[in-house]
Amino acid sequence: MEILCNTKDIIVAIKPAGIPSENNGKDNMITRLSEYCETGEIYPVHRLDTVTSGVMVYAKTKKAAADITREIKDGTFRKTYLAVVHGNVEPGKGMMEDLLFKDSRKNKSFVVKRERKGVKKAALTYEVLEQKNGLSLVKIQLLTGRTHQIRVQFSSRRHPVYGDGKYGASDNIPFIALFSHSLTFKDPTSKKELTFTAPLPEWDFFR
Repeated sequence: MEILCNTKDIIVAIKPAGIPSENNGKDNMITRLSEYCETGEIYPVHRLDTVTSGVMVYAKTKKAAADITREIKDGTFRKTYLAVVHGNVEPGKGMMEDLLFKDSRKNKSFVVKRERKGVKKAALTYEVLEQKNGLSLVKIQLLTGRTHQIRVQFSSRRHPVYGDGKYGASDNIPFIALFSHSLTFKDPTSKKELTFTAPLPEWDFFR
């Protein structure tokens, strides 16, 4: 775990793959950050899948948590991801829009054709940065925040994220090649726009 910023309102860190972003009673980001800060509460305002790594922000006060949650709801909180997916993604940039249904029992989302109860609209924009060895490195901006959104939208187009067996990849690795690359939001006190960015891990399969 690497700390990028630590103020009276927020703490920004790089979550390792394999560590839950929320408190599950075991080793998790909230426990780690609480130990790092030694005093006070840590409030989650967004999440990353356990098998995913990258930049996350946590609030240290209830007011900061409410402010950031409000930004997430009104769309001014921006998240950019990097992913290595199977196949050559074409066109090289564009938008993906789908209807997603989350099956809570299976903890899995599906692309569906019609709106009905439990179905939500999902949208993202993407740009291919590099292609080699039958893989594409893609930069993704989420426009909505649905469960497993990037994973299921790319998989539905036959481009599963590398390592993501849940959504069709056959690679045998303990994580998936999806990385929270940057976050942009307003500081809860100063209201100044902040951006925190981390480089893509040096994954052996995409060197």
